[in-house]
Amino acid sequence: MDFVELNNGIKMPKEGFGVFQVPDGQLTEQAVTDALACGYRLIDTASAYGNEEAVGRAIRKSSIARDEIFVTTKLWVQDSGYQNTKAALALSLKKLGLDYIDLYLIHQPVGDYYGSWRAMEELYKEGKIRAIGVCNMYPHVLADLCLHNEIIPAVNQIELHPFFQQENALKTMKEFGVQPEAWGPFAEGKHGIFSHPVLTAIAEKYGKTAAQVALRWNVERGVVVIPKSTHKERMEENLAVWDFSLDAEDMREIGELDIGHSEIVNHADPEFVKMISGWKIH
Repeated sequence: MDFVELNNGIKMPKEGFGVFQVPDGQLTEQAVTDALACGYRLIDTASAYGNEEAVGRAIRKSSIARDEIFVTTKLWVQDSGYQNTKAALALSLKKLGLDYIDLYLIHQPVGDYYGSWRAMEELYKEGKIRAIGVCNMYPHVLADLCLHNEIIPAVNQIELHPFFQQENALKTMKEFGVQPEAWGPFAEGKHGIFSHPVLTAIAEKYGKTAAQVALRWNVERGVVVIPKSTHKERMEENLAVWDFSLDAEDMREIGELDIGHSEIVNHADPEFVKMISGWKIH
């Protein structure tokens, strides 16, 4: 597995395993167990996913040393604010059964995320978190946070796939030294991504699948990817993207697939903000 060095010097795997929408319990525990067996060393969860406990059980039951597994979890909107964030991290640590989190992210740019960031800066300095970052922060929001706080986010996890490429967001992250990480690298199955003719034609050149090409395309752009699957054979397929590279023509053809907007989330929509603000996890 290849690694990227974050802006605070710690190393993060360039590919990880996500557990969004995997139910808590045996299914999540088995999925994480299988992912670790396949070779994944970055596990991405969130308090809002409701499966931190199962993720923690799988990690603790594995024979892999804790310092070899990079664990990410996230702060939900309900817990935004200085004091709430400290309590939320303590709860996540308890549910995961871990002494520290490798990467703690603000899940949504909604609520008192400035208060949350100040708390996360302190928790980072205390050693309870190895790196702090954000999710879903549009370029202007990320720039504002970077310019007016002591610690610059190590990571911004945003929607990145061939149909929503966010080149402007990547440019801003590069300027401030923030590592991009892709959630939804398969566009949640939209646009027939697994059989898309452009991706399939490119895949045939390398003896790969359209899914592997979609992942490799993000990797070529310097983006960390966290695909999700509950099937071990698909986990293995998603991990097999490190033995080929896309050429300039491949990148150009995929570049033309961008529709320029998300079909999944829209933080500029008041109704979406109301929805995530009203989503209570406890």
